[in-house]
Amino acid sequence: MESRRAAESGATYKPIRRGWFFGEKALKQELLGQMSQRLGPEHYGEERQESQEEQAEQVVKEELRRCRWTEATLGERKKGEFEKVKIAVRLRQETLVTVAWIAARLQMGSVANVNTLLYRWRQGKGIK
Repeated sequence: MESRRAAESGATYKPIRRGWFFGEKALKQELLGQMSQRLGPEHYGEERQESQEEQAEQVVKEELRRCRWTEATLGERKKGEFEKVKIAVRLRQETLVTVAWIAARLQMGSVANVNTLLYRWRQGKGIK
């Protein structure tokens, strides 16, 4: 048995050994949707992160539709654009994604820049 195990590369079993899910992508999306509604203490680590990112993606898509923007528009707009900051504020209020995730997803520059914009928003000082 040991010689057979050593002969196998292990690549076949890698998805099973690492991660919380193994199966069809559609089923994974359904489970992530259910988790975002009922996130509990039994959900942790990678599960929680993926669920929050999925929820955040839905928020971004809704906001892009509201602004009548496309994915390409995010790159064309300024990093501190008022609408981008509004989306970032909503993401911070409704999800647990990190500021780094928001900065990258909304193409707002550095984490420090996004933190400054969010701070100014909270202080009511406006946006540059």
